Amino acid sequence: MLNKVEEIKEALKSATANSQDELEQFRMQYISKKSVVNDLFGKFKDVPNDQKKEFGAKLNELKQEVQEKFKELIAHLESSSSTGGSSSEIDMTLPAGGQSIGSIHPLTATRNRIVEIFERIGFNVSEGPEIEDDFHNFTALNFPENHPAREMQDTFFIEKNPDIALRTHTSSVQVRVMESQEPPMRTLSPGRVFRNEAISARAHCIFHQVEGLYVDENVSFADLKQTLFHFAKEMFGKDTKIRFRPSYFPFTEPSAEIDISCNICKGKGCNICKYSGWVEIGGSGMVDTNVLENCGIDSEKYTGFAFGMGIERIAMLKYQINDLRLFTENDIRFLKQFSRL
Repeated sequence: MLNKVEEIKEALKSATANSQDELEQFRMQYISKKSVVNDLFGKFKDVPNDQKKEFGAKLNELKQEVQEKFKELIAHLESSSSTGGSSSEIDMTLPAGGQSIGSIHPLTATRNRIVEIFERIGFNVSEGPEIEDDFHNFTALNFPENHPAREMQDTFFIEKNPDIALRTHTSSVQVRVMESQEPPMRTLSPGRVFRNEAISARAHCIFHQVEGLYVDENVSFADLKQTLFHFAKEMFGKDTKIRFRPSYFPFTEPSAEIDISCNICKGKGCNICKYSGWVEIGGSGMVDTNVLENCGIDSEKYTGFAFGMGIERIAMLKYQINDLRLFTENDIRFLKQFSRL
């Protein structure tokens, strides 16, 4: 056994590594779990008791020498790489290799454009935590106790805690803004949200929303319509039409779905708009008085409007993308199409 230790020590003296492959071979031979050194440690139990003390000391000494040699080889290899190696390895007559330049992700480009449009008319950006408590995600927004969104089949709760969950919308950020600021306030809340949904071409469990809020004295539904009308024209073109359909949301009253004329078929009808000529882009409405009161705002003095849109939906319409999953699959063939954004 002692002879084997000495043989390995002698081999270490002449060991070299001029490439990553040779360095990995050294690691596998002397350091890995299947190395000769580790094999000797496994045979320690077979050494006679009167030799174990000496053999153990020699073995630990060998292990230390192996580790030091490995560090020495790494340093030598890094030093050779930083100096470019010998001049004979470089052919200066070869043309330079091409560099691939990255680009902005289409979702990021869409988010930036949305923020730019609303910032021009006085909205500022606010952000909040992605892990939210029940009050900010549901209660303050007027969700009843038996609302389906509070169930585990719709929401990702943290360790099955009914009070802590991944936020299902960025409306929770609006609640935090209303709690911390005095009206007037005009804020935009873009961010990532989570819902327990099956992944398909039209849905995903992780997606992005942008929500807007305006609270002041004498804010009306007409203000909401004009704000979204301005956004639609700026985002999709001056010929874009917009319409509002009555709907229901716990946190707004009255509420309305927002539709725009299909920018793919120009309102004539196609599979994207289901041959209706219209495409839904989000929801909106006047902030419910209960929500204002829950956030400490006098509903007798102030009114407000709110709206929310999916950033993926806006990007799909703007760039004519027909599968939501493409945004998260990191397929370079898909992403290269947006290199000029």
